[in-house]
Amino acid sequence: MIGINLLDFELVAPLGHVLYQGDKMTATHYLACDLGAESGRVMLGTLEAGRVSLRELHRFPSAVVRVSGTLRWDVLAIYQEILRGLRVAGSEGIPVVGVSADSWGVDYVLLKSGEPFLGVPFHYRDARTDDGFERVFRKIPRGDIFARTGIQFMTLNTLYQLNDDVEKRPELLAVADGFLNMADYFNYLLSGVPRAEVSLASTTQMYDPLARQWAGDIARAVGFECELFPELVSSGTVLGPLSPGVVEEVGLPAARVVATCSHDTAAAVAAVPAEGEGWAYLSSGTWSLLGVELPEPLMTGESERLNFTNEVGYGGRIRFLKNIVGLWVVQECRRAWAAGGREFDYGELTDLAGDAQPLRSLIQPAAARFSKPGNMPEKIASYCRETAQPVPETPGEFVRCALESLALLYGQTLRELRMVTGREIQRLHIVGGGSRNALLNQLAADATGLTVRAGPVEATALGNVLIQAIALGHLKSLEALRQVVRDSFDPQVFAPAPTDAGRWEEAGVRFATLPIA
Repeated sequence: MIGINLLDFELVAPLGHVLYQGDKMTATHYLACDLGAESGRVMLGTLEAGRVSLRELHRFPSAVVRVSGTLRWDVLAIYQEILRGLRVAGSEGIPVVGVSADSWGVDYVLLKSGEPFLGVPFHYRDARTDDGFERVFRKIPRGDIFARTGIQFMTLNTLYQLNDDVEKRPELLAVADGFLNMADYFNYLLSGVPRAEVSLASTTQMYDPLARQWAGDIARAVGFECELFPELVSSGTVLGPLSPGVVEEVGLPAARVVATCSHDTAAAVAAVPAEGEGWAYLSSGTWSLLGVELPEPLMTGESERLNFTNEVGYGGRIRFLKNIVGLWVVQECRRAWAAGGREFDYGELTDLAGDAQPLRSLIQPAAARFSKPGNMPEKIASYCRETAQPVPETPGEFVRCALESLALLYGQTLRELRMVTGREIQRLHIVGGGSRNALLNQLAADATGLTVRAGPVEATALGNVLIQAIALGHLKSLEALRQVVRDSFDPQVFAPAPTDAGRWEEAGVRFATLPIA
């Protein structure tokens, strides 16, 4: 969805310098402002001769701040970092033709004409919506919300955050004259054009994927004024040139701002190098987003019961998926050990996990305790004690426990996907920062029984850049985009180990009995 620089997995891999514009051998250059929950990057994408390359121009922490006991986003600090990245391209004289921001979903900025924002925006992990379901379901039944939006129930969704504003900060809403989700906000700062790109809007749980418009009745039910919603635009909409003030500051006079897929997962899924039928995708990073592409929303009672979501992807395709707590668990373990004076990089932790005893202890990553900040090793230890399992003792055992549990959750989710959609799934494409973790990729293959094709690492930036290429007339279609990705990157392939099938089947039975608490 749901993007401080903890994801060493997100480092860009060395690439050649190549791509395509029609039949010409002309290189075209685009900037992707790729904003993750942990770090942001300004990436230069170059398309020439049917191939794409990426170069990182600027990387920065995502400016999470604690203020008065709350967790917030310093959006102006993030904007200044974006401008620094754009200035690098301008100072080098790169003839950039397009710029676009993508970000995590659900969080938002309230606007007032003449002001950059009203109130410092909240972070989705802030505790203000911990009781969000109870407060919203008193106003509108749960079933009615899913029937209109088809979106997975998570208390961090925009709907529950806005309800908190309605109840606790009505004075802000009373003077606000606009609302934008995060990447759309940064595209607005760059272009002066406030629009809601549909993939990001669909994460709010206030968008109707059947009618393809805002679900105004859902917003009004919690007391939110629908007049604040911006105009919706489809993925790949050219918003206009960089505003004169931005051009004066960074250069790039020929660049146009494009609303690509403003939601980072939608951009990543667009860049999945798949073809044919029978595949699922996993966007692996702080979050794990696991699902399939569908032509239409699947808003059945079974979808609701299993908490799947119908988010919008490029071309109006539906990303039918489930948001799973991902490498966040490992990130929080690393943070806790660092606070105690024990520094590890992710490579070291993965090596230690590889040497640890397999399938010794398991957690249910979907348990609410594992989605919140805090002492993650202690949370894992407490869970294992409560479930009468051996308690991990070393960093390698903790990380092994987290990765194996995550892989088993992938297997469980894929079984649910098959049941709900009726689709056969023969292979799993893993993209994003987590696709660099060979141990997790192999565990995923073993736990799911599927061949895993891992890469590209920078799927989100690639999707952003290549959707710009479509919008500006340099590529023809999503199929052409995916062909470019296939021609530009060689995946790593992980096959399930047949000798381990029995152990993983037994572990799956154990995993199914673990409490989600």
